[in-house]
Amino acid sequence: MSGVGGERSGRAGSGGWPVDGAEAAGGTAGARRTAGSPRLDRALWRALGDLGFFALRMPEADGGVGLGLPEAVLLFEETGRALVPGPLVATHLAAGAVPGAATGATVVATVDGGLVEWLDEADVVRGDTTGAVPLRSIDPLTPLHRVPAGRAAPDPVAVLLSAAEQLGTAGRVCELAAQHARAREQFGRPVGAFQAVAHLCAGILVRTETARAAVYAAAVTADPADIAAARILADEAAVRGARDCLQVHGGMGFTWESEVHLHLKRAWVRTQRAGGVTESEEALAAALSAESA
Repeated sequence: MSGVGGERSGRAGSGGWPVDGAEAAGGTAGARRTAGSPRLDRALWRALGDLGFFALRMPEADGGVGLGLPEAVLLFEETGRALVPGPLVATHLAAGAVPGAATGATVVATVDGGLVEWLDEADVVRGDTTGAVPLRSIDPLTPLHRVPAGRAAPDPVAVLLSAAEQLGTAGRVCELAAQHARAREQFGRPVGAFQAVAHLCAGILVRTETARAAVYAAAVTADPADIAAARILADEAAVRGARDCLQVHGGMGFTWESEVHLHLKRAWVRTQRAGGVTESEEALAAALSAESA
């Protein structure tokens, strides 16, 4: 059923897994429950709406929380840390424009760079989904469709919120790597005592904190160049951090008992949002060229 302005009302997903909070819906437990056929947890979505997650930046006069972009970045960082599934950015940005999005009653997806996340589970899809083809997603908690529609200019706020999710992933894999390096022993010593492992953990931390400074600064300035830089650093921190964390864990990192590989897969999917990192690199290069002219 078609809506106004290129929006499409879609099939509502049924209630999914038992909900004990955001971390219960994401992570290894969520992946095991939904392997092969991910379903969106509507109870979790409504709970996020009740907490004001989607209406965070709406004015209080309109029923929102009345906070700003810095606060939104902090919340999205935590959803990235917990691997919370679903079109969080799309629904957050639709609050106030799509009925029910602010309260979590409506799940909103959007066409983003030729891809759509959670198309089948969305109630409303913003953008043209004609000819959408399902893809085999590398992330078991993020179903994907490809659409032939042309690329639109990325929304800077969507770019920044995705970067915040990447920052959450980077922070989490940093914690996991350090915990494993302290607890796992070989030759009578924690593996973190070996220089090769220690250097991996140090690199993860440095990239994470560098990205954190950039993401937080971009949340305050809302400058497109700052957002582009934050996205580049956050993508690198999440992807390289998760890969190095896998190296610290060894083969254990790929098992269902570990969440490390899920962070890497989610980070890979996020790098394709908003035109990919190349779009941000070009935006940053253009801004730097304009400053030096």
